[in-house]
Amino acid sequence: MAVNPLPLPDFQAIDGIRLGVARAGIKSPDRDDLVVMEIAEGSEAAAVFTRNAFRAAPVILAERSLANSRPRYLLINTGNANAGTGQQGMADAESCCRALSDAGGAQPDQVLPFSTGVIGEPLPVERIQNAIPEALSALSPSGWQRAASAIMTTDTLPKGATRKLVIDGDPVSISGISKGAGMIRPNMATMLAFMATDAAVPRDQFQSLVAEAAEASFNRITVDGDTSTNDACVGVATGQSHARVLDGKDRVIPALRDAIHDVFRELAQAIVRDAEGATRFVTVRVERARTEAEALKVAFAVAESPLVKTALYAADPNWGRILAAVGRAGLEDLDVSRIDVFLDDVCIVQDGGRSPTYTEADGQAVMDGAEPCIRIVLGRGQAAERVWTCDFSHEYVTINAEYRT
Repeated sequence: MAVNPLPLPDFQAIDGIRLGVARAGIKSPDRDDLVVMEIAEGSEAAAVFTRNAFRAAPVILAERSLANSRPRYLLINTGNANAGTGQQGMADAESCCRALSDAGGAQPDQVLPFSTGVIGEPLPVERIQNAIPEALSALSPSGWQRAASAIMTTDTLPKGATRKLVIDGDPVSISGISKGAGMIRPNMATMLAFMATDAAVPRDQFQSLVAEAAEASFNRITVDGDTSTNDACVGVATGQSHARVLDGKDRVIPALRDAIHDVFRELAQAIVRDAEGATRFVTVRVERARTEAEALKVAFAVAESPLVKTALYAADPNWGRILAAVGRAGLEDLDVSRIDVFLDDVCIVQDGGRSPTYTEADGQAVMDGAEPCIRIVLGRGQAAERVWTCDFSHEYVTINAEYRT
């Protein structure tokens, strides 16, 4: 059961974008598992991809094609990651892209493939190819909601976010979907995320904006510390809106930048809220670090500690586990006597030891809530960062133990 999830929104249609969904029977015959996103000619696209050394064939192919052409289609399948599949996996990804390009009137390198699911199994190419005509016939500007469900794997609910803003009298729309619930410790983006806007943003500025938004959102979440082989975050700017979104120095104006950041953050947090077996959505905030990188090192050490995460599941304010995680984060010259730790506004550690004002009852009251915040004050500088995570439950073990059965 997801933790205080946001309902799927009424997506803003994006001029220049249509989505179609089909049932290819990749893993199960009775569910949507193939998505085609059609992109208007002249649109700009940007993406960030996983840094996992075992990058899936579709990741390699999508990155290569994006560098050489403007995409006309995205082809997304669930149920099979096409990762750890060697040269055959690359050939299979290329075959699927070729099938869509032939059916949709595009060049093969104008199709970007994305896959998610079980690693190490051959991609069922024929099933995907046979389902492409169905997805094309279903193309619609209102296809976001069905697409959000079709890209799910162990997710319990679809994830989406949308915004509409007016810039000098001209409307701009943004919509996005994401998927992910486990194997979540992005090192670029998320498991899969797709965002589109009708704003006219040049390629270089758009790539910078997408990378910046992903860094502040998808790169600030962790479920289990595992970076997937298939992580990808893609943005498309169709340019169909007449709004002026660049300032006099050719920079994206704050209104659009903030709106895209909001969409990315909402999509990223939705993944943690729906994390496998999660019962709590947890913010870990580190303050007064020397650098932002240092703050992130501490935040992730705490957020990914199995001992901290199991204590969170038990609603146990076991602050010693938090201190231990901070201490092993690898900070040089760490003066533990200057560290304070809070659960929400309850001070549990002061100057490196138990706060004289702390009571177990106060700590328990915070931990009994669904969205506690762990705040760590290092007393070393002025930098701050935050990470969103969850607890570890019995269900997380069950889901991953039975993933292939």
